[in-house]
Amino acid sequence: MKLFNTLTRAKEDFIPLEHNKAGIYVCGPTVYNFIHIGNARPFVVFDVLRRFLEYSGYDVNYVTNFTDIDDKIITKANEQGVDFLDVSDKYIAEFFTDMDGLNIRRATHYPRATEEIPGIIDLVQRLITRDFAYEVDGTVYFCAPKARDYGKLSKKNIGDLEAGARVAVNSDKRHPSDFVLWKAAKPGEPNWDSPWGPGRPGWHIECSVMARKYIGQTIDIHAGGEDLIFPHHENEIAQSEAEMDGSYVNYWMHNGMLLMDNQKMSKSLGNFWLVRDLAAKFGYDVLRFYLLSVHYRSPLNFSEELIQAAANGLERIVNCKVALTEGLQRPQGSETHDTSNFRRDFLAALADDLNTANAIASLFNLVRFANFNMATTSKQSLQDLLGEMSFMCGLLGITLETNGSDANADTTEIEKLVEERNAAKAAKDWIAADKIRDTLADMGIVIKDTREGTKWHYARG
Repeated sequence: MKLFNTLTRAKEDFIPLEHNKAGIYVCGPTVYNFIHIGNARPFVVFDVLRRFLEYSGYDVNYVTNFTDIDDKIITKANEQGVDFLDVSDKYIAEFFTDMDGLNIRRATHYPRATEEIPGIIDLVQRLITRDFAYEVDGTVYFCAPKARDYGKLSKKNIGDLEAGARVAVNSDKRHPSDFVLWKAAKPGEPNWDSPWGPGRPGWHIECSVMARKYIGQTIDIHAGGEDLIFPHHENEIAQSEAEMDGSYVNYWMHNGMLLMDNQKMSKSLGNFWLVRDLAAKFGYDVLRFYLLSVHYRSPLNFSEELIQAAANGLERIVNCKVALTEGLQRPQGSETHDTSNFRRDFLAALADDLNTANAIASLFNLVRFANFNMATTSKQSLQDLLGEMSFMCGLLGITLETNGSDANADTTEIEKLVEERNAAKAAKDWIAADKIRDTLADMGIVIKDTREGTKWHYARG
């Protein structure tokens, strides 16, 4: 497999540190709100990377962190009059709801910053000991000019960074590009004891500590959105390599931004759509398909029209699956076909820097071929086509919904339960409605409440 390494700005053969093992660290969310569709892109993209590596025989250690202490979390907790952990716990649970909806496999580990304080303090102390960090009134800063090759990931020159910095941004810093490792506590804020007094960790140090603890000193692949290249990932490299005298990450991967009106989608700009809201309108499966429709390094424009186009494309695939399934139940033609070329092209696309756009093109080639040759194709070849389709969709993590169209399915009980749930909702008996939803989920049924009424489909076709 070839991967584009942000560090070298080139495609490179993926050679892991250990044979048939891969350690992947994907920066997770700061949990103070629901995730928006731009936040979801890296989780969907790198879930496909994981699936492909596992298919290729790798034992993947996949780590995604939670930043569960942050100014935004504290602000929301104060606004709501609750503990900051109540906020972070709530939105971690909501994150998993969206991840499960998007069919993203659970990570091997989900470390939380607040559970890694001893390791963070230890790393900060070692950086001070090695004269890469200094303390001022309880806050500890990393001295960026002392870092080896600072700016090598973002291709920024530290002299230019200092020259472009505003004068006296922070008079405590020795250099404008220095960054915080440990923040001194402010009145009323959560804090932990440290050698420098009560405080809490800076953002960048969290990932260095968690990546090392759960993967190792050197990581095969570190991934995230391209907005993290600077300063977050640049600072991760600086502090990690200052302490370890070696390479922190072998392959850096960054997905392009989701754009709205040619601007990065961002909560701070207010130009975002929550995954939850879009899923209610289009379905999680459509959102996943949409996010994979463009190569991960390319920017992806957002519009409801483009998501609707993705929905139409996914429907073509689902309809082809239904036709193939039904075609197996009636007399067949006699023509046989070699279907291996579809899989070959599909895998070649994924092996070429995870080109999901070309992989999906291979899937549509199969759909066109199947639709054109359905009536004359032998039963065995229909089975082969159906198998190839299921294989491709499985690696992409695409769930083929068939809306109850399985020939042998008895939908009477399902429809009865859906009607009972609708009656419970009308009576505002939310406990009963939720219980029926859970019963349907145990049966492998997903229900969606839409303007046209309640619709249901099988969780997997």
